[in-house]
Amino acid sequence: MLDILRKLGLPINASVHGGAVDEVMSLFHWLMLFLFVGWGLFFLYTLYRFRASKNPKADYVGVKSHFSSGLEVAVALIEFVILIGFALPIWANRVNAVPNKADGAEEIRIVAQQFAWNIHYPGADGIFGARDVKLVDEESNPIGLDKSDPNAMDDFITINQLHIPVNTPIRIDLSSKDVIHSLFLPEFRVKQDAIPGMVIPVWFEATMTSNQYLETLVGTAREGKGFEIACAQLCGLGHYRMQGFMTVHSEESYTAWLDEQAQILLEEGEDDEWGDDEW
Repeated sequence: MLDILRKLGLPINASVHGGAVDEVMSLFHWLMLFLFVGWGLFFLYTLYRFRASKNPKADYVGVKSHFSSGLEVAVALIEFVILIGFALPIWANRVNAVPNKADGAEEIRIVAQQFAWNIHYPGADGIFGARDVKLVDEESNPIGLDKSDPNAMDDFITINQLHIPVNTPIRIDLSSKDVIHSLFLPEFRVKQDAIPGMVIPVWFEATMTSNQYLETLVGTAREGKGFEIACAQLCGLGHYRMQGFMTVHSEESYTAWLDEQAQILLEEGEDDEWGDDEW
């Protein structure tokens, strides 16, 4: 069934937990196929069994068999087993075992807004700086980062560009500045609503780099297209353009990228100092 689902458009799985999610989806699709065929055949049978030529007068007693009732109970039990035995354990693992820095996870904060993803990295010290809503400036400081906080001096922000290392647990603390959004990473089987006034943790672990992913797409309709971030919640007139991109690095490449961002931040700081002296 998984092969069939992939041919019908199910994205490649690029996360550690994705296999379990795909397994549940496969089970439910098998169940839906069984119900579709079964109830379709039953409907055709009833059309034939109670056709007008054989039943010219209404029978007010009707069918006395309880076969359909028993079948409905059986279907309900199957759904119960799939839910309790497969779906809930996966869900519990995702919400009860959220890793943090102490567990070796890479911690990132994402602040959604109409219509962009503000991605906040803690910098070399691994500690997020303070934020203040009074400091929000849509052009220069979209999340209100307080640069007077020593922990914020090495923090940096990217817009619609998420960079992570491969084979490392990634913890994302998700929030929203305005309306409900939904962070959707199809290849990583991640979809989580961003709700105003709440900070919601979500985590996953990538099993392939972006370059490895692109190699798997050669010869397909998505050839050349990397990992994308979508908003899965209608969030306004500009919802269609709330698109981000994800790059999964090797460990060495990710370290080099962090160093590059630190150097850019340092150069920007030197420019600010020069500007202060000039005035």
